[in-house]
Amino acid sequence: MVHISIIMGSESDRAISDRAVSIIEKTKYTYEVVVISAHRNPDELEEYIKKDQALIYITIAGLSAALPGVVASKTKKPVIGVPVSAKLGGLDALLSIAQMPPGVPVASVGIDNGANGAHMAIRILDLLGDNIQTKTTKKAKS
Repeated sequence: MVHISIIMGSESDRAISDRAVSIIEKTKYTYEVVVISAHRNPDELEEYIKKDQALIYITIAGLSAALPGVVASKTKKPVIGVPVSAKLGGLDALLSIAQMPPGVPVASVGIDNGANGAHMAIRILDLLGDNIQTKTTKKAKS
């Protein structure tokens, strides 16, 4: 079982993902990293969410930042959006993540702040305490 799934909309988001991974690796939680675009691969994304057993998602996306909202619309699990500074200094992505419609909540952290995305995921998982299995095997896939 993977505790945290990090989904990047593009390989160009790898540096931000790496910041999250560096935080998670200091904990007891497991993670995986995948690249799936909400725009270019919507069917693959939907299939991934259906089959994935992660407890929480960190989603990294720029521009229209549809990825966090699409993931949140397909799961009841917590979704954390990390806006990327691709254009407009990242404000376009930040606003897209923050302005989800009612019933499709996405937590947001600062622009390019993958580390805070990881810290938020860890805090949420820590609330579950002994109610979750902890494995020490880290898994990364791309």
